[in-house]
Amino acid sequence: MKNAIILHGTSDKEEYYSAEYPSSSNFHWLPWLQKQLLMHDIPAATPEVPNAYEPEYSIWKREFERFDVTSETILVGHSCGGGFLVRWLSEHKDVTVGKVVLVAPWLDPNNRKGNQFFDFTIDPEFTARTKGITIFNSDNDMEEVQESVRQIRDKVKNIEYREFTNHGHFCLKDLGTEAFPELLKEVLK
Repeated sequence: MKNAIILHGTSDKEEYYSAEYPSSSNFHWLPWLQKQLLMHDIPAATPEVPNAYEPEYSIWKREFERFDVTSETILVGHSCGGGFLVRWLSEHKDVTVGKVVLVAPWLDPNNRKGNQFFDFTIDPEFTARTKGITIFNSDNDMEEVQESVRQIRDKVKNIEYREFTNHGHFCLKDLGTEAFPELLKEVLK
């Protein structure tokens, strides 16, 4: 049975603990995409990773693996969530999944967070264990994201690439809306 897992990115500590902002899994376009997939009869989960402002791979892995991952599972990751999927798929060579969409994937190329979250080798063949991988990138996103996208595209074969103009980091403030129809279309393709 087809299902989807939609992974959020990091936030800063002040935003994480602020009552003014929704939780990371309930912010930006994530709840909109989840609802759209449910309306297409695709069960969709948006796991909430604790202390997302300070990413720790073992915690992200534990939260992600609570959900069924099958050859029909659609994976969508935003920012650090996209980077997590690159690592997880690189390290799980025995797993086959459905469509994968990396929205502004971030690999912390400057080790800004100062941890081992992205201390891994990208498997250049992991696309073969999916039903296709697409990167969404905006021409005006942060340089760290641009570098992460370059690293992924340089190392991984057969990735589809979609560049957007003036979409920033694909956050609510950048898009001006929670709706992200281009992403829904790509996920359902």
